Amino acid sequence: MNTAISLDIAHQYWPISGGFRISRGQKTAAETIVVTLQSHGHSGRGECVPYARYGESIDSVCSQIETLRGPLQNGLTREQLQKILPAGAARNAIDCAFWDLEAQILQKPVWELAALEPPIEQVTAFTLSISNPDQMAMAAQRATDYPVLKVKLAGDQDDILRIKAICSARPNAQLILDGNEGFCAESLQTLCDKIQGLNIAAIEQPLPADIDDELSDIDTEFILCADESLHTSDDLAHIARMYQMINIKLDKTGGLTEALRLHQQANKFDLQIMVGCMVSTSLSMLPALLLANSAKLVDLDGPLLLAKDHDKGLQYRGAIITAKPSHLWGYPRRRSE
Repeated sequence: MNTAISLDIAHQYWPISGGFRISRGQKTAAETIVVTLQSHGHSGRGECVPYARYGESIDSVCSQIETLRGPLQNGLTREQLQKILPAGAARNAIDCAFWDLEAQILQKPVWELAALEPPIEQVTAFTLSISNPDQMAMAAQRATDYPVLKVKLAGDQDDILRIKAICSARPNAQLILDGNEGFCAESLQTLCDKIQGLNIAAIEQPLPADIDDELSDIDTEFILCADESLHTSDDLAHIARMYQMINIKLDKTGGLTEALRLHQQANKFDLQIMVGCMVSTSLSMLPALLLANSAKLVDLDGPLLLAKDHDKGLQYRGAIITAKPSHLWGYPRRRSE
C-alpha cells in the first residue's frame, strides 16, 4: 500500500475492575491510545498502552505518532514505518492500524494477509494482582473457570506464602509466576528452592533486565521467561543464554509486523513462546491472538480485568477465547462499522 493516509489519534480511559497491582505499583484504569488510519473510504485502527517502565507516557507516545502525520499523507507504508519509529507503543498502534486498513482495502482477514493459519480457540491465563496471601487465595477460588493463573509477585518474603495459599485453594491450577523485575538473585534462588514440586508453568522476568546475566547462577529446573528483557528479534541471541521462554507483547515489539518476525526467529533459538498483553481492550488482544496458535502459554486476559470492553470485542467463555471473527479489528467490515 502506497497511498495518502489520514491520521486520527484518540486517548481513551478504561477503568479496571477492582484495581491492579504489580511489583512496580498500582493502577485503577488502562489508559490507551487508539490510532485510526483512513484511505479511500476505508479505516483501520490500532491500540497501544504507553508504559512508564520504558520511558513512555500518553503525551510522549501521542507526540511520536503525530510526527508521522505528514509522512502518512505522503504515502508512508507499513514496511517503511519499521525503520522510522523504534519499537514501542507508538509504532504498535500505527502498525496494527496499517494491518487493519489493509484488511479493509483488500477485503481479506489479517491472518490471511500475514500467511498465517486462522485463529483457533485458546485458553488464556487469568491474572491475580498482588495482595496478601489470603486475599490472593480467595481471588484464585473465584477464578475457578481459569485452569492457568498468572500470579503477580512482590519480590518479598510473603511471595512464598502467596504461592502456597493459591496452590492450596486451587491445587489443580497451573501457575505463571510474574516477578516484574522485583527479585534479586538470592531471593529468586530462595523462592525456587521453596516451591519445588508445585505446578509452575514458568517464572516470568524475576530479575531486573539489566542484571539478567545473574540468572546463569540460579539452580532451578523451572522455565524462566523473558518479558521486560525482550523487545525485538535483535534481543534473541542474548536472551537465549539465560531464558527458555519469551513473552511476546506487541507494545514492546512495536506492532504485529515485528512480532511475527520475532516469533519466527525464536524458533531458531529453541525458545518457547508466551503471548502476552498489557492491561488493555480487545483492540490490543486481537492482533496478539494471531500469534497464539503455536504458543506454549497464552496470557490475553486484558479485557477480563476491565470494568467494560468494546461491544464488538473478543468473546470469552471463562478462560476460552473463542475463534469467532470480530469486526473490531482484523476482519473486513462495513464502512460504517
